[in-house]
Amino acid sequence: MNQGRSLKKVFGSMHFRLLIVLLLIGLVPVFFMKNGILNGFEDQTVSMRASMIRDQCSRLSADIMDAGYLADFSSDVVDKELRQIAELYSGRVILVNSQFEIILDTYLLDEGKTIIARELIECFKGEDTDYYNAENDFIEVVCPIKEDTTKAVVGAFIVSIPTTDIIVARRNLSRNVLILEVLLIILIIGVSFYASRLLVRPFRKVTAMMNSGGTDFLTDDISMPDYTETELLSEAYNQMRHRLQAQEESRQMFVSNVSHELKTPMTSMKVLSDSLIQQAEFGEVPNELYREFMVDIGQEIDRENKIITDLLDLVKMDRNSPDLQIEETNINDLIALILKRLRPIAAKRGIEIALESYKPIIAQVDQTKFTLAISNLVENGIKYNKENGWVHISLNVDNTYFFVKVQDSGIGIPEADQEQIFERFYRVDKSHSREIGGTGLGLAITKQAVLVHHGAIRVYSREGEGTTFTVRIPLRYLEQGQTE
Repeated sequence: MNQGRSLKKVFGSMHFRLLIVLLLIGLVPVFFMKNGILNGFEDQTVSMRASMIRDQCSRLSADIMDAGYLADFSSDVVDKELRQIAELYSGRVILVNSQFEIILDTYLLDEGKTIIARELIECFKGEDTDYYNAENDFIEVVCPIKEDTTKAVVGAFIVSIPTTDIIVARRNLSRNVLILEVLLIILIIGVSFYASRLLVRPFRKVTAMMNSGGTDFLTDDISMPDYTETELLSEAYNQMRHRLQAQEESRQMFVSNVSHELKTPMTSMKVLSDSLIQQAEFGEVPNELYREFMVDIGQEIDRENKIITDLLDLVKMDRNSPDLQIEETNINDLIALILKRLRPIAAKRGIEIALESYKPIIAQVDQTKFTLAISNLVENGIKYNKENGWVHISLNVDNTYFFVKVQDSGIGIPEADQEQIFERFYRVDKSHSREIGGTGLGLAITKQAVLVHHGAIRVYSREGEGTTFTVRIPLRYLEQGQTE
């Protein structure tokens, strides 16, 4: 099993695949090289041999015409030259006249006979022809004999010579090429192995830097500009590290804030209960004081419960796959119901709540989570408002999204704080927030509720001039990866 995994790891590695590609690029031409060299040598040697024969026949053709040898075969000089050519190449020379009659055969076999062949007919048309028979190891060259004045073809040479020496030379060359081929294969394998290791070295460096025990994952960037790919990989790694670092800082801050927020009510309750116990030790506790302390303890318990409830809501929506109950919902009626519940709270401070709805809206939402998001926005508009102020909610829709705008006449949010108000436990004015209550989780819950619907939320505010939140949510809820 382990051996199989090891082999799979080796065969799947970039180093191995690069090695195979380089070997194919290097070795395939080498395997074709041998045949190319040998066939090229053979063709060139045969061509040169045929060319030499044609040159000698061309010179001899002039002597034949001067001696009138085609009409009178008694020229000893011509006979001698023809036989010298035959002896020189260890071959056979045949002389044919215009009637295709063999007037000379250096083998003395076919003199006086008539010969008809395609190559001979083409020769009498003025064309030189040659034929190489590799199976029987001979070259046959047919050359015309022309008159000096009219250049008419009046005869032809047929020269057949063996190619044994060419075959022997080819075999010797084949052995030398084989040695060269083996040396090249060894060299190519070595160069390919080295080059493949060199090419993947930057990727190994990146991996080593990522896995290095001496590198602090959350503080050290890596840089590997050797290739564009390794540079992009380094940048992606650094971006991921920065995101993880931000998440780690956020987690630590969240844990710290949760500890602080949960501990504060507990501390208050501990102080109040200890005070009651101390009072009891010195005598009976007055009913008014006892009631006051118990009311305070009850408020701290309610606050603790609110923090825990908000934390649970936030954790549920933080999951990758939150438990959503998506259903077709009349958004106009749902928001009207939310405002009906909040109007008594607003009335205590003389704050007017108004709803503007331009069109009827039917959308796919989780009613509980959507209600939580809008309730938090409207409640914030009430809490952080001025006496006798107002909160206006407007609804609109297009073909794809519906829009909710929550606008108030409150104290506003400083520009420096606007990017952080959706963070957990973040408060713009901690002292004022303590007076009016709240856990610092409302806007974080609102943002998560909007995001799980694949929507978006924006804030626009000026200090002292009020705040506007805009929410955009798709009319149809689509799962991740789902398309319309």
